[in-house]
Order: sequence, then C-alpha cells, then structure tokens
Amino acid sequence: MNHARETEVVVIGAGQAGLSAAYHLRRTGFEPGRDFVVLDHSPGPGGAWQFRWPSLTYGKVHGMHSLPGMELTGADPGRPSAEVVAGYFAAYERRFELRVRRPVDVRAVREGGDGQLLVETSDGVWSTRALINATGTWDRPFWPRYPGQETFRGRQSHTARYSGPQEFAGQRVVVVGGGASATQHLLEIAPYAAATIWVTRRPPVFREGPFDEDAGRSAVALVEERVRQGLPPKSVVSVTGLPLNDAIRAGLESGVLDRRPMFERITPDGVVWADGRRADADVILWATGFRAAVDHLAPLRLREPGGGIRVEGTRAVADPRVHLVGYGPSASTVGANRAGRTAVRDIRRLLAGAGAERLVA
Repeated sequence: MNHARETEVVVIGAGQAGLSAAYHLRRTGFEPGRDFVVLDHSPGPGGAWQFRWPSLTYGKVHGMHSLPGMELTGADPGRPSAEVVAGYFAAYERRFELRVRRPVDVRAVREGGDGQLLVETSDGVWSTRALINATGTWDRPFWPRYPGQETFRGRQSHTARYSGPQEFAGQRVVVVGGGASATQHLLEIAPYAAATIWVTRRPPVFREGPFDEDAGRSAVALVEERVRQGLPPKSVVSVTGLPLNDAIRAGLESGVLDRRPMFERITPDGVVWADGRRADADVILWATGFRAAVDHLAPLRLREPGGGIRVEGTRAVADPRVHLVGYGPSASTVGANRAGRTAVRDIRRLLAGAGAERLVA
C-alpha cells in the first residue's frame, strides 16, 4: 500500500516489555524511527504504572526489576509508584533515544501481502516485516457477571478505577478477588469504610518464606504450558500464592482478611450467598484482574480453539512474524525483560532469512 510508512519492526506498547524489546533492537543495530518504531497509546511514559493509585507507593511494590541497560536506583519508597516508574521510563526513553510515538492507538494488524503486516493506527498505517506486541493487560479489566448485577443500586468499580481508600469513607464495601490487589485494597479501605467483606471463588493461598529462583521457574513453567497449549494465560501471581508479610498477618489477625466464599447473586441492596446469608453493600469493588489486550490482532486469526494465542518462546505459532512479550509467562517485570531479548533474537533470524542482511550483520 503506497500510503503506508515502511519499517522493519513495529513495537506496540511502551511498558516494561515494549521498552525492553526496543532496547535490544537498538543494541543490535536497528535504528529507532527508521528500522523500528515504538507506538504507545498512553499520554506519557510509564506504561500501566502511570495509572496506579497514589497510595501504592514504591515501597509497596513487589518484584519491580530495572530495565536492561539502566538501573532504577535511589527511588524514594514513600513516593507513589506511578511517579517513580513514569520518571524512570521517561529517562530510559531519552537515554536510549527510543523515539516513542504517543499517543497512538493501534486499531488493527492485518495481512499486507508480500510478507508484510499492516499496522493500522490513529496516526496512519505502518507496513512492517515483524511485530512485537507488548500491550499488556491494563486496558482489559475483567468484570465478572453475576445474576442480579444490573439491579444493584450502589456503585460498582474495578481495580483499574481505584484511586485510593478515601473514596470508600463511611461505606459498606464488598471486595471481590483473591489476588494481591484485593488484599491491598482491603487493608487500605478498612480504616475508612463502615464495613468491608472479602469474597473469593477459591480459598486464598498464602506463601510463607522467600520466593526463590526455583519457585519462580516452576511458577513460570506452569503459565508457559498454558500458552503453549493455546489457552488464555493466567498470571504468574495466580500460581505463586500471596506473600505472607507483616501487613497480611495483621489483616488476618484483625479479621479484615477474613475471607468468605463467593456470593451467588447480587440484589439491589447487596449480595446473597447460596445458603441464604445476605450482606448489604454500598460498593462492590471487583479486584478480579485483567485479560490480555490483543483484540487488535484479531484480523490475523491467531487465537486457538482454547481461546488463547499459542506461543512458543515469544513467537505466535500461527504467524512467526508476530511476537508477544509481556504475555503469559513473561507478564512479570523480569520476564518482560527476558522476553524482549528473546523476541529480538528471533526477529533478527527471521529478517535474515528474508534477506535482511543489512540489519543483522
């Protein structure tokens, strides 16, 4: 298509995974703006971190790993993580001259013919030989459906909209979800709310002791097996359990983290369990996680019958031109760094096979 701008690689997303991929592209000889382009729909640097709630300070963040080639050091643990990480990512983009284009919304990726992919965006169309998709999950919050949900007269919210505990002052709050966000919300909200109730589908699993390298590899392997089978990925956290730290212990002892089983239905005034128990509520806060934001890849028909995209390493099995980083087993910050390197290595091989000796010398 003569109106499409041409480049060798398009990177979609400038969070941890996208910046890692861009770094490895540049390090191995690809020139930003000419040989590859990074498209990001967010208003500024920081990936999903820039949208985290202010009370999530940097000291509360678990497992934040530095990007390759530039350490994150000296951060004030009392500062909001959104500020710390956004500032760090901005400095990283400047240092390596990654020339991220934003805000750019990617609307669809299609077959372009002659081995090319067409990336349709709010800022025009790019024609590319390879694609690194690093769109994460933040833009697809998961809202479960329960009978009676539409009748609820109170407010329903999600972790993606959480701005801090003050918004729940004096209210009766039901927090739904068994992950780290749910426990963080409960511990913050409880001092402000009139009452809190924690409900989960399965009993939470708390992990004692250090989470060592062997445990990490085992957890990643479980998630990796799902994506190899073409199933929707689960988060790494879903198979690691919740760390039993001092704050969690205090919440368990005080009763704030006294978990109840999932309710059966929602009423105009609250929730009802299968055994007839009821609880009035002003707010239902869904801390129910996120799903991979990959709808723009739908024209490529990458999804398997199981509902996910089958991936080996970072490569989509159905189309070797497409790599997914920050997806499934690489959704953690350290995993995203490794995935960026892996994707670039494989793309160099792909382009070399297509006659791109100029870029892989």
